Amino acid sequence: MTSELGQAPARTPLYNRHLALGGRMVDFAGYALPVNYSKGVLAEHLFTRQKAGLFDVSHMGQAILSGRDAARRLESLVPGDILALEPDRIRYTQFTNDEGGILDDLMVTRLAPVDADERLFLVVNAACKQADFAHLRAKLPELRLDVLEGWALLALQGPAAASVLERHIPGVSSLPFMARGEFLWRGAELAISRSGYTGEDGFEISLRGEDSRPFADVLLLEEDVEPIGLGARDSLRLEAGLCLYGHDIDTTTSPIEAGLAWSISKRRRAEGGFPGAARITNELVGDLARQRVGLALEGRAPAREGAEIANAEGVVIGRVTSGGFAPSLGRPIAMGYAPPAFALEGTVVNLIVRGKPLPARVVALPFVPNRYHRPAKA
Repeated sequence: MTSELGQAPARTPLYNRHLALGGRMVDFAGYALPVNYSKGVLAEHLFTRQKAGLFDVSHMGQAILSGRDAARRLESLVPGDILALEPDRIRYTQFTNDEGGILDDLMVTRLAPVDADERLFLVVNAACKQADFAHLRAKLPELRLDVLEGWALLALQGPAAASVLERHIPGVSSLPFMARGEFLWRGAELAISRSGYTGEDGFEISLRGEDSRPFADVLLLEEDVEPIGLGARDSLRLEAGLCLYGHDIDTTTSPIEAGLAWSISKRRRAEGGFPGAARITNELVGDLARQRVGLALEGRAPAREGAEIANAEGVVIGRVTSGGFAPSLGRPIAMGYAPPAFALEGTVVNLIVRGKPLPARVVALPFVPNRYHRPAKA
């Protein structure tokens, strides 16, 4: 296997384990990763919805940003409310450019400070991580950026994830959604967050590469856990209505167009102070040229990324950015961008696939209700 640049893709610490498990390996973002195992994408998808799937997401970038006022300084690059983050709490946000486009989306966790230095744990997309880290070093030279090279990141997702993990790491099931804790497993240090990208309850586990193999093996001995590849990861996040960078969001897409206004707090909307604030502020009050929509196709044929979205008169009004078969629903679904006038639920459009119009309706996102662990407030 060689990458698009003619180079062998990088390997995660679990590469040999994927081969031993029969993973069908592909090059994804410069890494050799399994697209599926022997049971196939459909079975892996449904198993995750019913039990717990174990994903290797070690290709993603992990780093710690630290220094005085690190939270406030990071806010100069993202629209998220980082200052308001409590220790061990997680926030989803985006690096934006001066035009309000998204350079990457990321998760930010506030760690306990060391002396007077604030510390933030960042997880960024694999394809963007080198650019992200260069961006941070160029824009925030007064802060220290420690990239966690050689570390692994596992995701255990599904309704059985909490009970399975609790058997090996007592206390982990008490974490609420978007919270993090540090745990020990057979002497290995694990940083576990209750988060993920499937719409299911679940966890992401950051640990040293050498510890990831025995830890994954122990989880895979559980009858409620199976290894899951990239194919099912993509169909799960599509059903959950979650954006995939480079497809549903990119440097031309603003967080508001993408339906991510919820990730920008009232304070940040009022204060601004992040790249592209002028465009984003205008879009927040309704000056929007397009917006992301969910699309439910009427037939069985799927519409993939790039398919045109046309109105009833055949005029092209947008494009599909993600699409495929939804195993949980037994029908094809898609996401794409359309003008606000065509974004109302129930609007009928056509998706043009190989010149043939496929009828579809605009529907609310997510396609499948999420099942994040949010304990009721007292």
